[in-house]
This record gives sequence, structure tokens and C-alpha cells, in this order.
Amino acid sequence: MKAAPARHPIDAAAPPSSGTASRAWLVLAAVLAGGSLIAALLDSRPLDWQPDLALAQPWRWWSAAWVHWSQFHRWANVVGTLLVAALGWRAQCDRLDSLAWFIAWPLTHLGLLLQPALAHYGGLSGVLHAGVVIAALALLDRERGVRRALGAAIAVAVLLKIVLEHPWQAALQRAPDWDIAIAPAAHLSGAAVGAACAAAMAVWRHRRGGGNRFTPSVDR
Repeated sequence: MKAAPARHPIDAAAPPSSGTASRAWLVLAAVLAGGSLIAALLDSRPLDWQPDLALAQPWRWWSAAWVHWSQFHRWANVVGTLLVAALGWRAQCDRLDSLAWFIAWPLTHLGLLLQPALAHYGGLSGVLHAGVVIAALALLDRERGVRRALGAAIAVAVLLKIVLEHPWQAALQRAPDWDIAIAPAAHLSGAAVGAACAAAMAVWRHRRGGGNRFTPSVDR
């Protein structure tokens, strides 16, 4: 009787299919976009980010992402959320990536405490920057070839965008294409928090033995 061949470690570490793995990412994106549309019907005052109320009213760590200051601001961010959802789907972001994005959501706003001059803040852009960075690092960590190069290009583009926005200057800055003042510090906070959360989940994933989707050919 011939013994069954031992299962190769790479097989044991195989991730779920992209459809299953990315579902949590899409659900989170839907919550972000849907919450923004619902918040249009509500009073923003109990929801927006206010550093003086951050500890007394901690729900603002989440609800601030749904507050927008104009219809253009809201719909631009809703479209941006759809693009980040598509990026995460194509990058096969898994449950740990989705968890990283979820954790980055409130922490992005907590990072705004470092910019005390920002007395009010609302918008998805900081959280979206976190999502883009997490998806880019997923490509860098677990892919090869063109897909890894794409992840690197996205990460560099986000870094360059943030540097050009000068987030260390005024808390609110006017941009020619926007009908509101933007807060570059939120973009910096989101990107930094997203990178930190992605790194933490990558360590967790590698310790569990499922750190790389790339499967080299194996002689059997």
C-alpha cells in the first residue's frame, strides 16, 4: 500500500479565493460610502471630528469619516471609496487587510490630535488614504512581477502626493479644484496609520504561515 504524499507547506498556507478573501474589504467600503450618504440627512455637529470632544465622545473617531462639507466633497469621496474598493478587490486584499483598514479608520482621526489647530474635520479622504496604502502594501508583500511593481508605484505616488500637499503647514489649505478647504494632515495621518496597521497584519500573517500568495513550482 502506497502512503499518501505529505502535504507541502505551501499548500497548507494557501489563501482563500480572491472572491471570498475580498468580501470583507467590499463590505467595509460599502459601510464607508453608505454612511456618508446617510450622514447627508443628519446634523453634522454631533458627528464631525472635534479634538476637544475626542475622549468624551469617542464615536466621532468613526463618524467623522461620514461628515462632508459640500455635495461635491461627499460625492468625490464616495467615488473615491468605489475606486479603493476596486483596488482592494484586484489586490486580493484578505480579511487581515480588511481588519487593518477597519482599525485604521478611527486611528486616522486620532492622529489629528497632533494638529490641534484643526478644530473641526469631516471626510473620508484620510481613511481612503489608509485603504490605498494597505492595498499597495498587500501587492508589495504578496505578489511578484508587474503586480508588485504596481504596488510600489501606488505607494510612491501616495508619498509624493502627501509631500506636495505640505501637511506640516496650515491645518486647512485651499485647493483650486475644491469648493472647501482641505486638511492634508488627515491624508498624512491616514497613510501613516494604514502603513502601520498593514505592517502589523503582515507580521501576524507571516507568523501564521500564510504570508505569501506567490507559489513557486515544486518538484513532486
